Amino acid sequence: MFEKFDALIGEDDKISKDDLMNVLKEELIVVSVFDLMIISAEIIENNKYVQKSYQEKSKKIYVDSFINRVNEIRSNDTVYDDYFNRDDFVEKLNNLKDIFKLVSKDRKNKSSIISFVVSLYTTFVLDEPIHPIGTPFPGSLEVIMENGVYYCPVKEANIDTPNSVCRLCIAEQLDF
Repeated sequence: MFEKFDALIGEDDKISKDDLMNVLKEELIVVSVFDLMIISAEIIENNKYVQKSYQEKSKKIYVDSFINRVNEIRSNDTVYDDYFNRDDFVEKLNNLKDIFKLVSKDRKNKSSIISFVVSLYTTFVLDEPIHPIGTPFPGSLEVIMENGVYYCPVKEANIDTPNSVCRLCIAEQLDF
């Protein structure tokens, strides 16, 4: 899965957002509408473990951030004239590879592909946090943006979790 992403890493200090978008779209070719339906059902099923007061908002945000982002990436025809830092990309790509090794031991599935593609898209193309603004977390806390900086209430608590994408996320820890 990572060969195309590895190919983006050249000698330059920067990587083109357009080049990354091309790879992201190629990776999503294997994801069908049926896969999206199954993943959507899994999100809804897993949502029953979320605290009742957060369930509706959580379900909507997770479906939007996974399913709708796939469609957004596929239909994105924006021409990006900017670049992102190569070293940052290499570090975060290596983190994704580690996560993929853990996940693929149990099952190699389309939700992993979507998670990785969406994580790279939000981090490097959109310059946004992986969990969208408003994502609820226990304690009535959520991902927010203040003065152009994104904050997450659970980043530090999950940064060392082996299968967490928090290490990739641009959000800072929310002080509460």
